[in-house]
Amino acid sequence: MTLAIVLAAGSPAASLPTGTGEALADRLAAQWRRAGVSEVRVAADLDELAELAGRADGPVLVSGADLVAHTAVLRHLVTSPVGPTVALVLTDPPAGGRTAVREERGQVVDAGPPERLDGAATGVFGGAVRVGRDDVPALVAAARAVAAGRPPGGAVAVDRTPAEATDRIGPGGPAEAGPRPCATAADAAAGAVVDQVFAGLSAQGALVFAHRVRLLVAHRVDDAAGLARVEAAVAGMDEDRAELRLSVKEKDDFFTTYFVSTWSPQVTRATARLGLSPTAVTMLSVVFAVAAAALFATGGRPALVAGAVLLYLGFVLDCVDGQLARYTRNFSAWGGWLDTMADRAKEYLVYAGLGWGATAAGLRYGWALAIAAMTLQTVRHMTDAWYGVLHDEAARRPKDVGAGGAAGGGIGDRLNAASNRVQADSGSVSYWLKRTVVFPIGERWALIALAAALFDQRIALLAVLTWGVLAFGYTGALRTLRARWMWVPVLDTVDATLHRDDGPLAVRLPVLRRPGPLVLAVVAALGAAALLLAALLTGGADGGTVGLRWAVPVALLVLLVGAAGAGAAHNGPLDWLVPAALRAAEYLFAIAVGVIGGAPAWLIFGYVFVLTLHHYDLVARLEKRQPAPPLHAATLGWEGRSALLALTAIAGFVSVGLATLGIYLLVLFVASVVLAWFVQPARAVRVPAGTGGRATR
Repeated sequence: MTLAIVLAAGSPAASLPTGTGEALADRLAAQWRRAGVSEVRVAADLDELAELAGRADGPVLVSGADLVAHTAVLRHLVTSPVGPTVALVLTDPPAGGRTAVREERGQVVDAGPPERLDGAATGVFGGAVRVGRDDVPALVAAARAVAAGRPPGGAVAVDRTPAEATDRIGPGGPAEAGPRPCATAADAAAGAVVDQVFAGLSAQGALVFAHRVRLLVAHRVDDAAGLARVEAAVAGMDEDRAELRLSVKEKDDFFTTYFVSTWSPQVTRATARLGLSPTAVTMLSVVFAVAAAALFATGGRPALVAGAVLLYLGFVLDCVDGQLARYTRNFSAWGGWLDTMADRAKEYLVYAGLGWGATAAGLRYGWALAIAAMTLQTVRHMTDAWYGVLHDEAARRPKDVGAGGAAGGGIGDRLNAASNRVQADSGSVSYWLKRTVVFPIGERWALIALAAALFDQRIALLAVLTWGVLAFGYTGALRTLRARWMWVPVLDTVDATLHRDDGPLAVRLPVLRRPGPLVLAVVAALGAAALLLAALLTGGADGGTVGLRWAVPVALLVLLVGAAGAGAAHNGPLDWLVPAALRAAEYLFAIAVGVIGGAPAWLIFGYVFVLTLHHYDLVARLEKRQPAPPLHAATLGWEGRSALLALTAIAGFVSVGLATLGIYLLVLFVASVVLAWFVQPARAVRVPAGTGGRATR
């Protein structure tokens, strides 16, 4: 149940008559109801606000009575999927005691008077905030502090244990525990009441995400003249048309922006009128991708051209499902998870179709290229996900903490500043080059479609691999330098055992605290790579290498060096790379064992594909801050699975081992999905207040 509280205190505009004759506060309350809020109350003062919020059993929306906006703006705030606590942020200049905010990566990292911000203001508080259940105690404490005349960012008692304060996790990692020194008693006296409460909430350490208003109208007014101007602006805009345009991402990749989003909104509107859900569109895009993969596997110029067209249309639908979710405000945790998993599964099925078709056409190394493309792309995605977590966490850390605890100014700091300047220059040549060189999904699918239609399956895979390697090198080098500037112990803020994917063997091995978990993981990956290289040089990718069986246990011992870092502290400046290094180690070892054992290339691809499903599930849960899959313990861990494959290589039945272990993991994956999303949905959503868990969209 969602509660909206319109705070009339401290707002002279609350009683202003609107164009319909009702008071502004009353009209705002009616708008909250139309926006989908379960209960709406008007609070006369802060004590009443604190009492109402304290009794709430769900999210609480708080707004001043001076906000004039499209109802869609309020609906977007109510349904925003970016995080539990979200504030409306406007581009208006700070005036009349309004609280200025500074944002980084969509997070409000500072709030207060402009002259007291740690850095330049990026916007102004829009007078409305949605407070997640876990942050409601901080809201109550901030309201009571402002009512009592205490500094809203001071040491206010909040009903939260120290462990819970440390475990305040959002999509980018835990927030800095404790109050932020950004609001003082003087600030409280100068600001509007709702602004004081928001500044106090931010100062309490609540992780607040920013919801910026685009296209639609939202302003705060002080007098009748201002009210009339904003009402005229609201009436003069087509709300539905603006919402359709808002369904398209503000900043997307080059191919998506110019070759998809120019016409996909019309498809989005049509699917909405047909009553299709975003999940239904996602599944339809899977059908298109599977059909494209089948045509690529069939071969022949007509089939390749038809496959390219279907792949493009499938990508359009892949964009439409998100646009439809934003247009209809139909968000769900299940839909977000499914979209993430479907994107990767579709892409890798297309790789399989290309590999199959190349092999059937008599082209060498078709399956080998498909396996390499899938492995490279998965490891790239692991670094993308963990770098994102690192960057989000660094954004809300004090800026005077850099590598080694020193202030910024090094090469990483300069690279970060340069990147921010390019990002701000939206639409420039440098901006599009930066967006394109990293090889995002739109560019990958476009390259596959063009290369397959104009040439053949092998050229398509080679093109993906070549660009992928260059993009990996570019992003890896720059991110490594920037990460040393940000230096945040990301893996110390989450369950490192879960996201390393360690099993029972790793947790029982002796812990090597030196030279550090990243070095150990890289050693494991290099050992697996050496085994694969030896297998390819000795027997090639198309046949077994029985003579190398003796090398498998040796490589396994090297692999287990990575497992010996499981219990070590993951607080180095580059330890965010550990999960990706371990993924590379497991995949390369499995491929090497398959080659040595003479397993069919399609079987090796299938086994690694199942591993990617398992690991992308962990990444999706990391981004949504959800617990481990229900049957995660039964997956044996990366080192346990590798040890079993080594035994099959020594015994001489690698194909049987790959097939059996792959089917076992696939069954566990499907069972975990059913348990997590269908059998136990209530348990996943009803998280006890104050535990730090989130039921995010």
